[in-house]
Amino acid sequence: MDNAQVIHLDVIKKNLDINVLEKIIEEGFVSYSEGRVITPPVGELVFEDPPGDTHIKYGYIKNDTHFVIKIASGFYENVKYNLPSGSGLMLVFSQKTGFLENILLDEGYLTNVRTALAGKIAAKYLAPSKIDKIGVFGTGEMAKMQVTYLEDLVDCKDILVWGRSETSLMKYKSIMSENGYNVDITQNQEDIAKNCNLIIMTTPSKEPLLQSIDKNKGIHITAIGSDTHDKQELNTSIFKDADIVATDSLEQCKHRGEIPHAVRDKFLDYKTIIELGAIIKTGNKYRKNEDQITIADLTGMAVQDIQIAKAVCQTLKI
Repeated sequence: MDNAQVIHLDVIKKNLDINVLEKIIEEGFVSYSEGRVITPPVGELVFEDPPGDTHIKYGYIKNDTHFVIKIASGFYENVKYNLPSGSGLMLVFSQKTGFLENILLDEGYLTNVRTALAGKIAAKYLAPSKIDKIGVFGTGEMAKMQVTYLEDLVDCKDILVWGRSETSLMKYKSIMSENGYNVDITQNQEDIAKNCNLIIMTTPSKEPLLQSIDKNKGIHITAIGSDTHDKQELNTSIFKDADIVATDSLEQCKHRGEIPHAVRDKFLDYKTIIELGAIIKTGNKYRKNEDQITIADLTGMAVQDIQIAKAVCQTLKI
């Protein structure tokens, strides 16, 4: 442990090649769906005052070089203190000796990157080929990254964003407009369902925000905000209209995310859900036509952390 290297955020950002990570994350999803990844249940602390949660995700790929333990927190009132809501670090151990080799003090950045890439991968295989407008629930860092990571995949610069605070909406609009997007804001949730055919959910809401969808629009929804058992962004009745429901982990979606709520309300059966890794393995777009309704419920997996942590260490040759 005395020889473990501590790598800070500025070094990670300077050396991380985002362009090569998509393939690495895809390989991780496939490895998981093939049964080659060992990931125990997520460790979790949930706080009420102030509201927040801390997740411990850990595991290894069989016959690999390293295993990773990731700690990531989200405290949702940090804006009051002019602090980001997310923080965290990753511990990288040798799978040969069990010794700690690297400490990645990424402050939650790598979790954000791998989550944004997962959203892009889901859209790559499931979203309609023509996007009319991108709908976003939430105004935080992930609400920005989920859109910007789609740039080379989706030929659409029109965004409709929903948020609870007009101040945060205007800030989001300003930042995304500077990045070349045409941004409209709303505090009416129904506006997004009526006008957008790619919808991204990024909030820590504990009650449904998206109540219904236009069944004739061939909508794709990527839901990433509901990563604990008590969070929920989608009305469960939306699932009854879905032609394809995908998740990152069938086992994990029994306990967290949107899916267990929909199964509980009998709008969805676990037998009909497909893992993202199985979709990627086909090598083809999984959506069969533009009219299908697709949902990807992504709760975040340790294999994503394993893959991105290894990529950082390989890039830095440590």
